[in-house]
Amino acid sequence: MKLRLGLPKGSLQEATFQLFKQAGFNISVRSRSYFPAVNDPELEIVLMRAQEIPRYVYEGVLDAGISGLDWIMENEADVVEVADMVYAKNTPNPIRLVIAVADNSDIKSVSDLNGKRVATELVRVTQKYLKENGVEALIEYSYGATEVKVPHLVDAIADITETGSSLKANNLRIIATILESTTKLHANRSSWEDPWKREKLQSLAVLLQGALRARSKVGLKMNVPGAMLETILDVLPAMKQPTISQLVRSDWVAVEVILEEMQVRDLIPALKRAGAQDIIEYPLTKVIP
Repeated sequence: MKLRLGLPKGSLQEATFQLFKQAGFNISVRSRSYFPAVNDPELEIVLMRAQEIPRYVYEGVLDAGISGLDWIMENEADVVEVADMVYAKNTPNPIRLVIAVADNSDIKSVSDLNGKRVATELVRVTQKYLKENGVEALIEYSYGATEVKVPHLVDAIADITETGSSLKANNLRIIATILESTTKLHANRSSWEDPWKREKLQSLAVLLQGALRARSKVGLKMNVPGAMLETILDVLPAMKQPTISQLVRSDWVAVEVILEEMQVRDLIPALKRAGAQDIIEYPLTKVIP
């Protein structure tokens, strides 16, 4: 039996392949191919645009797929959310669907969009948001280059952004956030009811989320004089409690912790000053709580 899995082709492809590799799945694809090879005989991978994946999952063409919440909502796809996976093309943060106008536009708020023209790839989501805010506007589908359409072709756009830098570069100003979207591993409801496929998806989710969790953490090992252990523990954070083991024929101990990578820069000098020696920092592949 195989699990047919849709993965995004395009801007999110490389980040997805890297995540799967970290989780233990090596995916290789020839140029122009939509059916990559993977080192798991129980997986059949199909590459397609992220915009289409939720629809094919909902209709049962795919057992499961990886796509953003924004596209699940746009396709109005009734699917099972298996796992939330916060990663994007450039950052580990959620992306946002925002409404933006020209810097010098008279439009200051969503209510000012009444009777205006708005371009977007997420037509249904944008229409629903504006309707909920009592706004009637002409929403048109954008086939690309959405940011350059303001103000010469449309009054505003609803577009995806990670950092907002591209909008600023095109002299655009955000007036509202429609939604925050993260990447979802989602499944067809019938496939989810199949015991084998559900177990396979749950195992896949554990590995992928473990790989994502590991990206923000590192391990630290060090040797500490027994007399200085309490001082070291006072400055040492950890996921739970440090692992401490006695060195052979010595009053020194080995201390090991897992912690946030962003803490390490300031922590290592502090540990050195507190008496720690032989400090080793190492990367992690997966963290499974």
